[in-house]
Amino acid sequence: MVVAEVVIELKEGVADPEGMNTKKALNLLGWDVEGVKSGKIFEIDLGEDIDEDEAREEVEEMCKRLLANPVIQTYDITLEG
Repeated sequence: MVVAEVVIELKEGVADPEGMNTKKALNLLGWDVEGVKSGKIFEIDLGEDIDEDEAREEVEEMCKRLLANPVIQTYDITLEG
């Protein structure tokens, strides 16, 4: 079984209101954190009948067409299996 983990993050310089609000809340609760970045993680089960090269190509296409907005987001793909 091949499982892909896709981590989506905002590009450097793009406003991250969720991260800023989380940082503010953590500071108010007493934690001295300097920054928080928000993101998404997708775990995609591609099944057993796929090799690693084909899996990477498919997940790249998923990211480009649906999972990430290439204008404001970056993505990182890790394959297991």
